[in-house]
Amino acid sequence: MASIYTDLLGWAVIATFLAGAGVEYLRRHGAREAGALATLRGRLDAVETPPERTLATAGWVLFAAFWLALFPHFAFTQKSYVEGVLSLLAVPASLYAGWLLWNGRDSLLVLSRAVAAMGVVYFPFESIEPLKRGLILVVTGQTGWTMAQLGYDPTRVAGPILGYNNAYQFVTADGHGLIFEIVLACTGLGSMAIFAGLIAAVRAPLGRKLRGLAVSIPLIWLLNIARTTFIGIAFGNQYLQLFVDEVLFVFGSSDPYMVSFFLSDRVISQVLAVVALVGITYLVVRELPELVTVIEDVLYMITHD
Repeated sequence: MASIYTDLLGWAVIATFLAGAGVEYLRRHGAREAGALATLRGRLDAVETPPERTLATAGWVLFAAFWLALFPHFAFTQKSYVEGVLSLLAVPASLYAGWLLWNGRDSLLVLSRAVAAMGVVYFPFESIEPLKRGLILVVTGQTGWTMAQLGYDPTRVAGPILGYNNAYQFVTADGHGLIFEIVLACTGLGSMAIFAGLIAAVRAPLGRKLRGLAVSIPLIWLLNIARTTFIGIAFGNQYLQLFVDEVLFVFGSSDPYMVSFFLSDRVISQVLAVVALVGITYLVVRELPELVTVIEDVLYMITHD
């Protein structure tokens, strides 16, 4: 994550969406309770704009600010233009979702709950050091094991960014040393959090939710290990030294040894990741048709149809 500021903003988004989900739950189930809860529900029903709609709308505004704050980190620090463009597009998309919700499209409350659940899954690993370190080291070890099965044996070393034993050192044919470091963004946690959040947010029997998780989470994990292995091998062995001058210009770098990394990670892997997520979504929807509500809302935001 870019900074403590974005972390705090992320927690604010989660808290606001969770508050909206909590109020919605009280309104939905309050009639079953006696006394105070029933009275609370009656008072809430008397409000012209439902409070969960107000809270969720505020959450979408904060979510837009969150993505805007992340844009410089993705685009200029990480030089990840795919993530940079997506984070920038997420700003008007979040504001538009909030506007639609405020004007009565209450089906977006499902997506609001999903964002809250995604954050609950993701942010503990971002902010709690033992969780973060443990996940990164597991992915590092499995990436190294996979590279070894393919005949590559780089030296495992401490990463220059995080300082864990989370990196691999390669030596090129001309004797140049290269460090490939696994960080939190390399763990697939973001994609797993997306599906965990969506599955948690819909109302469906627990058995089908568990099947949706069983379809998505292991598949994302395996595909991510394949991704980190591919990047490590391509970068460490300089297999993608193509269009060197053009790539360096696009990514604002002067290091020719980084070309294979930029192409394998920032271009090929990130484009394929989008394709993979679409495919996994199809598989999960077969188990959880309730997710169609979320897909329809996203399509409506794009097409107005």
